[in-house]
Amino acid sequence: MSASYVPAEDRYAGASYRRCGRSGLCLPPVSLGLWQHCQDVELVRALVRAGFDRGMTHVDLANNYGPPPGAAEASLGRVLAEDLKPYRDELIISTKAGWDMWEGPYGDFGSRKYLIASLDQSLQRMGLDYVDIYYHHRPDPDTPLEETIGALADIVRQGKALYAGISSYGGELIGEAAAIAADLKVPLIINQVKYNMLTRDAEQSALDQSAACGQGVIAFSPLEQGLLTDRYLDGIPENSRAAMGINNLGQALSDELLAKLRRLNTIAQDRGQTLAQLALTWVLRHDEVVSVITGASRVSQLEQTLDVANATPLSDDELAAIDRVLV
Repeated sequence: MSASYVPAEDRYAGASYRRCGRSGLCLPPVSLGLWQHCQDVELVRALVRAGFDRGMTHVDLANNYGPPPGAAEASLGRVLAEDLKPYRDELIISTKAGWDMWEGPYGDFGSRKYLIASLDQSLQRMGLDYVDIYYHHRPDPDTPLEETIGALADIVRQGKALYAGISSYGGELIGEAAAIAADLKVPLIINQVKYNMLTRDAEQSALDQSAACGQGVIAFSPLEQGLLTDRYLDGIPENSRAAMGINNLGQALSDELLAKLRRLNTIAQDRGQTLAQLALTWVLRHDEVVSVITGASRVSQLEQTLDVANATPLSDDELAAIDRVLV
């Protein structure tokens, strides 16, 4: 129990925020994603406190983040109740639904049944009356888009979410979803997409399409699950995710990729940054990108990440040098 927690009085001194598309909502440049390590409530507590003490107001989750599914929301719920209940109005809490969550035909994808039931479960786990942003987590090829977006609109009208968003939508689907939402008078204000130095598909359509529809873009996996850090520059550590075979990270670490990472690290060092800080600064160079979502396994990692908010913008020469490495 941590009822004695009092956040830093100067938490907003020097903090910056970015407008989310054409909405009235602002988000911090760096948001905390509770995906990994979420079973450790004390780590979640330490991360949320450290971030909030520096003006990081946004915590991003999904219904199935765990393991087990729901663990991230349950852990945050404890921290909110025990530490941050008096400060709820200073926080942006977002969650998502769209991946497999429970048994049977109603626990996956994008039906009205699933989205509404899932949010009710999420609110119960977090001990909240509403979330600030509720996303559909991925496109559903079998459910009419009108049903999915209609459910999001009704959820906002019911006051269970203040804003609606989409995640991993690309191409024409962004515009189609936005048009349906506009007709329902509940605009989609944000699109969460995977975007980093090594995965640049978002540049083909998602950034431009989202901006044209008035949506802000928030980037997940901006460090490509740790590849864009200094963790692997000298090989694969025994206790790393790559060493454990998670998501085939070890296979991705080819000699060619390692050479690129080391060259990027040199550019970062010349700027007085870590490789991770450079990677985040690079994603945030776009006006369309309102925030990057990062996780952390310790407070010191998060502290370094938050320093990106005040980083010197990349010069044209630096951007050109990075492009030469990435080609």
